Amino acid sequence: MLSQKDKLRLTKLANILYKASRKVRILSHLHWPVSVRYNFFRLGSEKLPIVSYPPFDAKPVRHRLSTAMKLMGDTPYDEWFKTKLQDIEAGINLISNCGEKEFFTISSKIYGIPRGKLRDGKTTPLDLANSFSSIMENYKNSHRILNHDLLSAEELGKIIKKKTKSIFGDESPEVLVVDNISAKATASSKRIKLRKGASFTHKDVDQLFNHEALVHVATSLNGRAQEKIKLLGANYGAITKTQEGLAVFSEFITGCIDIERMNRISDRVTAIQMAIDGANFVDVFRYFRERTRLKTEAFENTRRVFRGGLVSGGAPFTKDIVYLDGMIRVHNFFRAAVNKGKLDALEMLFAGKMNLDDIPIILKMKNEGLINKPKYLPFWLKDIDLLVSYFSFSGFISSMEIVPTDNYYEHLFEIS
Repeated sequence: MLSQKDKLRLTKLANILYKASRKVRILSHLHWPVSVRYNFFRLGSEKLPIVSYPPFDAKPVRHRLSTAMKLMGDTPYDEWFKTKLQDIEAGINLISNCGEKEFFTISSKIYGIPRGKLRDGKTTPLDLANSFSSIMENYKNSHRILNHDLLSAEELGKIIKKKTKSIFGDESPEVLVVDNISAKATASSKRIKLRKGASFTHKDVDQLFNHEALVHVATSLNGRAQEKIKLLGANYGAITKTQEGLAVFSEFITGCIDIERMNRISDRVTAIQMAIDGANFVDVFRYFRERTRLKTEAFENTRRVFRGGLVSGGAPFTKDIVYLDGMIRVHNFFRAAVNKGKLDALEMLFAGKMNLDDIPIILKMKNEGLINKPKYLPFWLKDIDLLVSYFSFSGFISSMEIVPTDNYYEHLFEIS
């Protein structure tokens, strides 16, 4: 057990790292002004956009990290904090190299690359994207027609505001419609932002609520409530894979994912690989233009790939591979936890912003009294019967040899 002195030291250390992380706002620093989109369309969508990024003053952040290093001890918790310090340093290096080739190298280390191996040592995010796209293509070419009544960002905002209020009460985030984000929606503990001019379907309501509110807002609020380990309220690059994977898993387990959503996620992985292989902004824009209803959507999807990197190609921002990669990792984590009866690990995954690899130390911190149980949990995690039933079945199915099974069912589809 830790001494009271060590607990106080670790609390101070977590607070310093939290404050340091708050100054390294990756997505905010990679923001493109609205004028870039306007000029791109004004020039016929044929000219590479011109983008510049503000200089980043890393000295105050590095000073805090230096102070944190002086507080480090020799406990397993200190080793964990050292990895977090390195994660924050990686974010500093990333935004300090915007518009440079090195940006892609750093991004790859933080978020991964489309052809990077998953835990099985064989599959890659690009494999997953291609597999999903192949299956989705069958539905795209079928006679299945989807009719959606579209909602504006303002209309969706009113609905989301009401739904979040019912969950978070006085701690509900403010819902804003803004014009300076690449995603259709983003969330923190204080704000849910919806992109002005974006159109949404009624299906999007459930997707955004489960993804942004029940995961991103919940883990942010739970993390900020950790008085002793404030760092769990921080949002930095290394935890993105788990956080976004958890958010997409929430869409899956609640049944609100749809074909358009899966196509968007898969297409982004493909687009990142295109950029790595040398495709420039205009090339990738044309790719998305063929796959989206609106040219503004195509632009925003392309911007996600090139923000911070080189619009001429070869050095993209690789963050968007984390949705597929993270979802597979989170799904397998849930399956393993359910099969082993480690349900406390599932609950603690919502105690703040963390990576799956953090779980062992998080559970130890909980036992030491350094971390509290999360206040906000999604309904699908509270209903443990659903998870146990789902994963006990899927676990058995995954152990079966698939090829003979598929051959049998393919025979049923043959027409003589």
